[in-house]
Amino acid sequence: MSDSKTVAEIINDSGIAFGTSGARGLVEQLTDEACAAFTVGFIESLKGKFDTQRVALAIDRRPSSPRMAAACAGVAEALGLQVEYFGVLPTPALALYAMGQGIPAIMITGSHIPFDRNGIKFYRPDGEITKADEQAIVNISSKLPSFIAGLPSESKAAEQHYIKRYLDYFPADFLSGKRIGLYEHSAAGRDINAHVLKQLGADVVSLGRTESFVPIDTEAVSLEDQERGRVWSEKHQLDAIFSTDGDGDRPLVADENGEWLRGDLLGLICAQELGIEALAIPVSCNSAIELSGYFKEVARTRIGSPYVIEGMQALESRCSRIAGFEANGGFLTDDLPTRDALLPVLALLAAAARKQVTVSNLFSSLPERYTYSDRIQSIDMVKASNAIDRWTAQSQLLVEELQLGELGSVKHVNSTDGLRVIFALGDIVHIRPSGNAPELRCYTESSAIQNAIDLNRKCLAKMQCFC
Repeated sequence: MSDSKTVAEIINDSGIAFGTSGARGLVEQLTDEACAAFTVGFIESLKGKFDTQRVALAIDRRPSSPRMAAACAGVAEALGLQVEYFGVLPTPALALYAMGQGIPAIMITGSHIPFDRNGIKFYRPDGEITKADEQAIVNISSKLPSFIAGLPSESKAAEQHYIKRYLDYFPADFLSGKRIGLYEHSAAGRDINAHVLKQLGADVVSLGRTESFVPIDTEAVSLEDQERGRVWSEKHQLDAIFSTDGDGDRPLVADENGEWLRGDLLGLICAQELGIEALAIPVSCNSAIELSGYFKEVARTRIGSPYVIEGMQALESRCSRIAGFEANGGFLTDDLPTRDALLPVLALLAAAARKQVTVSNLFSSLPERYTYSDRIQSIDMVKASNAIDRWTAQSQLLVEELQLGELGSVKHVNSTDGLRVIFALGDIVHIRPSGNAPELRCYTESSAIQNAIDLNRKCLAKMQCFC
């Protein structure tokens, strides 16, 4: 441990940066010293705003997470804080407990990013940290205190509080007679999800459970998992399949045919079932949300939960029942303003049960707008950003270089987050570098799902040479 460097210097030297969802970096960068520096920066940033005497802490199932948590716990105790440790827990469960207790929280998770990376998410006593809070954390000039890395005993209080939220809200046994496949893999909330579904009456079929960490990306479902969904559904005669990403804040849901559903349309149905009046959603979400005509107002934001939360706050003066969700399906409410994966799937199943229809029937009633997303991994971020800047300045270059002339002329360009181009024939191409990993994401929208898929694959193939 350095006796001369400040927190700001340690963080800067680590190469770890805040993305759209917490501080992320390579495991080798996330040393005990770096984790401790981020923790000190976070706690120091709360001074003068909150009376901080306790901090909540939890982890996902990545092999590096316990070691990182031990460093965070050790330095927090060295600063005089009591650490409440909950072991492996979904991020929304930790956030719900911490906000209910009025204490800050630290979640060790890399969510869906590649196996050689990890991250840290921070929650103030009143919810997710803001972009301004991120800047405050990385600029703290304090030195690290001497500390011994170590974890206190685990508590089940946060898990029990999270479970109670759903069992209190949804009718008992409303899932009676339903067979729900639970794709468990290495998800932090796999046991909690199984418990809640069973308590609500479902016959739960365990699928794909593993003790090896699997970085599931709910916005880029692998071909293997696409085929698994169809096979599982037919084999087990399922009414739906439910899964999440690694830390349980992004849902992955398949209908009774084993077809994985888009998160933004899942969010749309959830919002309808909950009687939401106004929504804040990222610019990348499906335009069927506005075309549904269901909501009084839909505010489009940059991608990332901090921006969605800002959008929700801006709607408060004009609307009463407000929510937000992301294209990945993570749903945010006024009492839990952070992404949650369990609420949207339960709301979806509740809507199907109330209307006495299948899950696929719910989706077939929506406006016929289809989205698809995929990514290019291990890109040169500078080259990719330069290409996007060039196409933003001259959209015709995008049309020519990606050979998109068949889509018609460019009708509208939106640079809220990356580059989103709406074409005269109604198709949409949205390109942006990931804020969490060296990846270039492409979102496409069309009037038919195969058109959206074909357009996405064409764009990614053409973009390879630009990143």
